[in-house]
Amino acid sequence: MSAGGDKERDGEQVRAKQLRFASFAVIALSVACMSPTAAAQQSSAAQQAPSEAELAKKLSNPVADLISVPFQFNYNTRINPRNSGESYTVNFQPVIPIHLNHDWNLISRTILPLTSQTQVLPGSGTQRGTGDTLQSLFLSPAQPTADGLIWGLGPAVSLPTGSERLLTSGQWSAGPTGVALVQKHGWTVGVLANHIWSFAQTVSNAAPVNQTYVQPFIAYTTHDYWTFTLNTESTYNWQTSKLSVPINFMVSKLVKIGELPVSFQVGARYYALSPESGAKGWGARAAITFLLPAK
Repeated sequence: MSAGGDKERDGEQVRAKQLRFASFAVIALSVACMSPTAAAQQSSAAQQAPSEAELAKKLSNPVADLISVPFQFNYNTRINPRNSGESYTVNFQPVIPIHLNHDWNLISRTILPLTSQTQVLPGSGTQRGTGDTLQSLFLSPAQPTADGLIWGLGPAVSLPTGSERLLTSGQWSAGPTGVALVQKHGWTVGVLANHIWSFAQTVSNAAPVNQTYVQPFIAYTTHDYWTFTLNTESTYNWQTSKLSVPINFMVSKLVKIGELPVSFQVGARYYALSPESGAKGWGARAAITFLLPAK
């Protein structure tokens, strides 16, 4: 076999290991949620379950004391310089709070994308599979400050779990992440941000990662559990000096299916700024989130 063939085979083996790692991570999270400790927490929650209004409010708080399991669908179009590409992505985004003590929580937020995309580069064909996993941990006070500020700080790590070359950065990356928000009179106003740098390569000739993500958000929750949210999810690539600014408007409704609280969300996206190779114009978002109070 040629040297090129050996490298390709080695690359496939690396990606297979990454996929197994991603699968293990997802299974581990599921087991953690259903562990005796988690079950005890859920039993306690059943005895002092928060109201639907409180749950709807917590959904707008990225570091809320609430186990949530969202499945978020995103559609983007007009990708690549010819505007001929499109992508469908389902983000599996479990959020699990860990109670360190009476004063502090550690909030685990995971994003594992499952993507089907076509012509994201001219002539690139279709790719389907997992993308890179983003794992964030936020150390957050159990109670807001005297001024009502809710905050969290910690690390973010991007794991190169993409199953296809065009679905992965080919780099391990890490950096700081943080969130700050205030909730008053039904309103939630805040910002979530992270910055990651690459530190280890898994795919030869993969471009370095040096990227900032900023998500300012504002949401209003009504007395009958409707939530209206406006945010941007801006990403700046310091390697290419390219900025992407999608603006999202979402409407969600909290309901109960039996005793299980579930949030349904639909929304639209518009790219105010986008690099020539990125998505442009209008897109769509929908989500379903299953809620399990953590205490």
